[in-house]
Amino acid sequence: MADRDDDLPDDLDRDLEDDDEDEGPLEDIDREPCRLYLITPPRLDDLGAFAATLARALDAGDVAALQIRLKDVDDDTVRRTVEALLPVAQDREVAVILNDRPDLAHATGCDGVHVGQDDTPYREARKIMGPDAIVGVTSHDSRHLAMLAAEEGADYVAFGAFYPTLTKEPKAQAEIGILEWWQSMMTVPCVAIGGITPANAEPLIRAGADFLAVSSGVWTWPEGPEAAVRELNRLMGRDA
Repeated sequence: MADRDDDLPDDLDRDLEDDDEDEGPLEDIDREPCRLYLITPPRLDDLGAFAATLARALDAGDVAALQIRLKDVDDDTVRRTVEALLPVAQDREVAVILNDRPDLAHATGCDGVHVGQDDTPYREARKIMGPDAIVGVTSHDSRHLAMLAAEEGADYVAFGAFYPTLTKEPKAQAEIGILEWWQSMMTVPCVAIGGITPANAEPLIRAGADFLAVSSGVWTWPEGPEAAVRELNRLMGRDA
C-alpha cells in the first residue's frame, strides 16, 4: 500500500486550515462537487459475488469511499470481508473505511474508520488509527455534536438520517437545512446519510453535502448498482 497521504481523497482528508474560518460565514469558499460514499449492505452472504458487484459499481462512476458496515458478525468475518473488498476498492483509488472498529480498521489496513456517538470516542480512534488516517464521526441531527467533532479534528462529520431507511434504525431525523448551515460556517466536510437514493438525492446535493452515503439506494436500485452510481454521478455533475 502506498503512503497514506497519496491514497486519501483530498476532499475526505480536508482539514481546518485556519481556526478563524469557524467563526463566520463561508459562503464565498469554493467547494468541490459532491461525491459518492458507498456503504456495504449489512450482510454479505456471498462475499465473492459481492466483490464482483462492487467492482462493477466502482467502475460505473466516481466513488470517493467505501464503508464496510456489517451487522451482528464476528471479528473473523470482518477481517475476511476487508481482505476481499479492500483491494477491489483501493485498486480504483477508493478509500476503505471500516465502521465502528478502529482496532480492526488499523489491523486490516483500512484507510479510515467511522465512529458513532456510542462507539469508540474520536480521540481514542485517532490514537489507534494514526494522524494520516480518515476518522469520521456521526453527528445525527446535532450541530453541537458536529462542531465538537470538527474541533477535535474529525476528517468529516455525518448528518442524518434524512430519509426513512431500512438499512439501519435511525436515532435522529435530520433536516436538510443543517447541511446549508454547516457549509456556511465550517470547512470540515459533511456527509449526508440515511435512505438516500438517486430519486431523492438532489435536494441534499443542492443543500451542500460534500458526500452522499448510500447503501441500499445503490445495491437494491431497480436498474442495478451500476445504473444507480451513474445516476448519482449525473446528479452531482460528475458524469462527464
